[in-house]
Amino acid sequence: MQTHSFDVVIVGAGGAGMRAALESSAEASTAVISKLYPTRSHTGAAQGGMCAALANVEDDNWEWHTFDTVKGGDYLVDQDAAEVMAKEAIEAVVDLEHMGLPFNRTPDGRIDQRRFGGHTRNHGEAAVRRACYAADRTGHMILQTLYQNCVKQKVEFFNEFYVLDLLVDHDLSQGHVPEGEDVNVVGVVAYDLATGEIHVFRAKSVILATGGAGKIYKTTSNAHTLTGDGMALALRRGIPLEDMEFFQFHPTGLAGLGILLSEAARGEGAILRNGNGERFMERYAPTIKDLAPRDIVARSMANEVREGRGAGPNKDYVLLDLTHLEPAHIDAKLPDITEFARTYLGVEPYTEPVPVYPTAHYAMGGIPTNIKTEVLRDDEHVIRGLYAAGEVACVSVHGSNRLGTNSLLDINVFGKRAGRFAAAYAKTVGFREVPADAIDATVHELEQMRSRPEGERVADVRRELQETMDRDAQVFRTQESLTDALAKIRDLQGRYRNVSVQDKGKLFNTDLLEAIELGFLLDLAEVVVVGALSRRESRGGHFREDYPQRDDAHYMQHTMVYRRPLADHDADSPLIPADALTPENAFDLIRVFDGYKLVLGSKPVTVTRYEPMERKY
Repeated sequence: MQTHSFDVVIVGAGGAGMRAALESSAEASTAVISKLYPTRSHTGAAQGGMCAALANVEDDNWEWHTFDTVKGGDYLVDQDAAEVMAKEAIEAVVDLEHMGLPFNRTPDGRIDQRRFGGHTRNHGEAAVRRACYAADRTGHMILQTLYQNCVKQKVEFFNEFYVLDLLVDHDLSQGHVPEGEDVNVVGVVAYDLATGEIHVFRAKSVILATGGAGKIYKTTSNAHTLTGDGMALALRRGIPLEDMEFFQFHPTGLAGLGILLSEAARGEGAILRNGNGERFMERYAPTIKDLAPRDIVARSMANEVREGRGAGPNKDYVLLDLTHLEPAHIDAKLPDITEFARTYLGVEPYTEPVPVYPTAHYAMGGIPTNIKTEVLRDDEHVIRGLYAAGEVACVSVHGSNRLGTNSLLDINVFGKRAGRFAAAYAKTVGFREVPADAIDATVHELEQMRSRPEGERVADVRRELQETMDRDAQVFRTQESLTDALAKIRDLQGRYRNVSVQDKGKLFNTDLLEAIELGFLLDLAEVVVVGALSRRESRGGHFREDYPQRDDAHYMQHTMVYRRPLADHDADSPLIPADALTPENAFDLIRVFDGYKLVLGSKPVTVTRYEPMERKY
């Protein structure tokens, strides 16, 4: 075992992690731990743009951006956080430009901006050009730019290191903290893929920037590595997860594959059509049509298919039509996504509409933080020295539905804030002692899986989990489908205890790491379903067909899921049946499993200036 000491340790080398590293490394010794080479991080897959009210093309201001974010999130957005993001968006774009990011330009040399879903002018009057972009490779350009600047600034990277545990001085999963005591971060435990060796990183501050968890679904735009590691590690240490029931399904994934075709296509004028050739979004969002927020477009598409107006031999998708756009315009603004259509479906976008269907895309929920990116251990107290930014975090700027291009903005604004606040905190404290048994549980779990001669195959359990989530917890949900999903997940959790790996070695054992990641996915899938069962309303990306209306009287609040030890009276406690859940008991004990229980709590939504109203487009 090796031990390292850094003022700030950042877990994850995507956009949020590297933006944090640029900020913290100027003030404190900083290490970035990444299970991938940094430029392979999933930020590079983001295509469409990064929004800011620059008003380079049209009249715009940060207040309209804030309003669109709050309305787009179906009023579950914490408005103080949305204001911070919209105000600091302009500086975030200028920062990237000064770092060398090659944004597309207007003829007079300004940063060009395109329209995107849900972004409007004058509180919904018309769609506005707010998305700054670099063709349809914006995330890729951001990732490359940040990495080059991190190298320039001599940030220290530990690549292909998997963080397997988060070290704190009070394990919240073992019980409540004594009255008046703080919970402090100590560091992390990581596994070196190249050697199989365990490393302990002592830290005064830790920033979690590990990204999302889209691989709980089979049809997803997310890469194979988006397994929710940071969220699951936090949950296992008793840190709550917030609003995990809200998962965004991007409307335009390649049908049958889930590979993303950016909303930029519709921003440039592409049209969604059903199997009859009808521009159906005129019925669902008559004002801004195809540029409605993603949850509305995804449900509209799924509804067209369910009502028999789909396209194709099985009528199981709709069509994205670019054929009316000039080929030169397509090549200039959308070169990658049109190539995806040619490569993966054999469709020529110049002359043929592209088959598309919603794909699991983005987790609106995650580790709860305040606007300083400090991680919350409940709705009032923070964990000292622990920060989170990007998709792993829930500051809640996205509420129940994220607007397109707000994700690249989120990672830059709150990544920068995380780096700044983490470095400042590190200057005020010393290193804490690493518990003597800190790595015992991690080593035991690894060795148990590696040494088990036979058992369940990782691929089989993962496939059944993903198929279950696709079937029962996707765009439309019901009590029955979610109950079925929860029962299946619990069965898979039991089978996971007997999982084995074929590779018994220590060097580059990706088989072993995929087994660990599967455990993370199972934990998070359960939280998603439990949250969805308890929220008996429809809001944003969470649509309950049995409760189709938004219910502000009972659910204008954030869902908080905690992992806690069983009390003596829990030992024989029966599970509350899913069909017995009511708004009154929804925050009681949900399940007892392996000596732990999941408990639901709530946190109020921060409202500053925008009172909830009916959401129309």
